[in-house]
Amino acid sequence: MEYKIEIEIDLPRDKLIELFDSTENLYKWQPDLLSFDHLSGEPGQVGAKSKLKYKMGKRDMEMIETITLREFPERFHGTYEAPGVYNRIENEFVALSSHKTQWVMLSEFRFKGFMRVIGWLFPGNFKKETRKMMNNFKSFAEAAAAKSEV
Repeated sequence: MEYKIEIEIDLPRDKLIELFDSTENLYKWQPDLLSFDHLSGEPGQVGAKSKLKYKMGKRDMEMIETITLREFPERFHGTYEAPGVYNRIENEFVALSSHKTQWVMLSEFRFKGFMRVIGWLFPGNFKKETRKMMNNFKSFAEAAAAKSEV
């Protein structure tokens, strides 16, 4: 399953990237994130692996992030693997003006085992969660920028 979601954020691209590229900020816009632990490679660089733990409803979920491309401020790609799920994400950040950036995310999901059934039955849930997460970042980033301007 593949899909693309785009969102405009009222921030200059450089400021958006500064906020996006901070592991400390992950907790501020991903409310289900329990922990982010670096596993190997140079943190934040291509090849780095990290373990992310989330609380999804009543269950905990772990995934391994691998950074596959880091070309800030234009692009950041990675893979996210969990039991039965492989997710490849390509983020692109397009400067629309001196104070507005478009975030384009292309997601590809591949499923195994029981997760194939979930992916087939509920493809809209994956898109909905992606859009929610991107909106969370937009709200966090625009609020953080407004605080720093005061």
